[in-house]
Amino acid sequence: MANFEIIEREESRLVKVTLNNETVRTESGALHYMRGDITMQSKTPSAGGFLKSLATGENIFRPTYTGTGELYLEPTLSGFHILDLAGSEWTLDRGAYLASDGSVEVSVERNKLITGLVGGEGLYQTKVKGVGKVVMVAQGPVETIELRREKLVVDGNFAIARSGPLTYRVEKATKSVLGSMTSGEFLVNIFEGTGTVLLAPIPYWKVLMLRQVTAAAASSASS
Repeated sequence: MANFEIIEREESRLVKVTLNNETVRTESGALHYMRGDITMQSKTPSAGGFLKSLATGENIFRPTYTGTGELYLEPTLSGFHILDLAGSEWTLDRGAYLASDGSVEVSVERNKLITGLVGGEGLYQTKVKGVGKVVMVAQGPVETIELRREKLVVDGNFAIARSGPLTYRVEKATKSVLGSMTSGEFLVNIFEGTGTVLLAPIPYWKVLMLRQVTAAAASSASS
């Protein structure tokens, strides 16, 4: 399988993929540059696949890269998280998928109508399963929450992925509409069952700003 590595350069981050006669798949437009004997291929989808894309909003053009060399994906001020699948199945937040091993199956998960419309995740999310690595876009450092027949309540779209066995729905923060509105947490995301949820609640750019403010304060104090 390909080797995925997150590289930090002057506060920005990018993903380096090392291929040794292997294949990887990426989101459309993810390429930064590549070197070596690597061939890119973007297949035209079938009519059914095109209609499915219109209905789901899923990107139908996910190019593959095959060969031996190095592939670099576009840098960002946010971050990335590498998920190692071992026959497991995960549902990703909308827009979180970036790249994966060619052996990983990428498809679509349909949310319930109300949950999709009001939960911020949309009616459809990307599902990945199989064996291999998946690279996800994460706004900040990722926190892993393990659930054992438990319920996790999350405010906002901080959850970037959940493992297959977990159920997902959206509810009012309190039993009454007025109570939910006045609590400041009108709607919350509910994850329930046994599995794993990945959260990225703190954007990297906030960490960078705090670091710069701290450095400026230290410099001012020493002068």
